[in-house]
Amino acid sequence: MNYILLDESGDLGFRFNKGSSKFFVVTVVFTKSKRSLEKVVRRVHRGLRKKFKKVGDLHAYRETPITKTRVLKEVNKKDCSILVIILNKRKVYTKFNDEKGVLYNYVANILLDRLFRKKPIPPQEPIVLIASRRETNKFLNQNFKNYLQRKIIDSYKLKLQIEISNPLKEKSLQVVDFISWAIFRKYETGDDTYYNLISAKIIEESPLFP
Repeated sequence: MNYILLDESGDLGFRFNKGSSKFFVVTVVFTKSKRSLEKVVRRVHRGLRKKFKKVGDLHAYRETPITKTRVLKEVNKKDCSILVIILNKRKVYTKFNDEKGVLYNYVANILLDRLFRKKPIPPQEPIVLIASRRETNKFLNQNFKNYLQRKIIDSYKLKLQIEISNPLKEKSLQVVDFISWAIFRKYETGDDTYYNLISAKIIEESPLFP
């Protein structure tokens, strides 16, 4: 089975003087073994439970540097590939500023197109794309799924199944959250400490509007 796990870091706001991030990062992780990434989460989770009685889902933003480092080092040992698009929001076309859903769909589609060019998948092999839930609106989630299915199936004739889930339910998405956060931090703050832990797994890293 082919799995594509998708998450993002940063925000799509454009009020830079009001705290909006300068960059928006969309990340996909391609793997044939989603279970191996789930094991990373379970292993780290068990370690945390020895220190704390109650531990929720892992989220890079709120975890300690030790936990972040451990997760990313574990990822570096797994058989997976990382692709990322970096959006410098100051260079985004004006027409996208008020169309955040359209912009997100557009970026995600470009990233997946690059994945299929880098990692050709035979048409007979099924693919499951699991995207981290970013919208509570069911219409917007369905629009996202329809958009990607139409674009990918029309272009590549692949057997694609799209799921939108949350990291608490889909543990592999917790790993992608750490990866996306590490890449985002490199661009947003200039700190590549965590990025360097998984850089060997990155096969595509490029700006959308250079």
